[in-house]
Amino acid sequence: MGFRLRRSARLGPLRFNFSSGGLSSISVGGRGASFNIPVNRRGGTRTTVGLPGTGLSWSVESPPDRAMPAGAAAGLPNSRRLRPGQLDALKQSLLGVLHQELFAPGSTGEQLWEHGLVSRLFADGSLGARTTGLLALIETPEAMEGYLLRSQGQDDAKRRAQRCITAVQEAARLAAGRGWLG
Repeated sequence: MGFRLRRSARLGPLRFNFSSGGLSSISVGGRGASFNIPVNRRGGTRTTVGLPGTGLSWSVESPPDRAMPAGAAAGLPNSRRLRPGQLDALKQSLLGVLHQELFAPGSTGEQLWEHGLVSRLFADGSLGARTTGLLALIETPEAMEGYLLRSQGQDDAKRRAQRCITAVQEAARLAAGRGWLG
């Protein structure tokens, strides 16, 4: 069993926990019940309930929030920690992957843009508001780029890239259902 030293500082109800790499998590609560939110470590939030003075406690760690599912997004860059100034590079990298994987010459996505099929789907009028909003993200290359470049953080950028992937899949499904894709 390895030796560990916990370093922390309190500020009101919050406890800031530090590791050798800097701030690792923020905890709320105290004896008997606490809630731990990761900042600079892997994993999800952790809730702990215990009986003070007995040494007995029960801890549950939830999976990390907003994790990008595998599958269509498997080729997207993965970065858990970005240094200041790296967000723009991540956004450009995500755009590159989207253009390469979804809109490469001869791909379904390229056919959607080349033939204006997303605009035709809008004109059809039979789509729901959610689907219309999703397809608006990829109506033109500029719309997709603008949507992704407006992201405020790395998780937001990854979510937006995943939504673009979902939009292309939905547009392809709808266009194929109408016989517009060959």
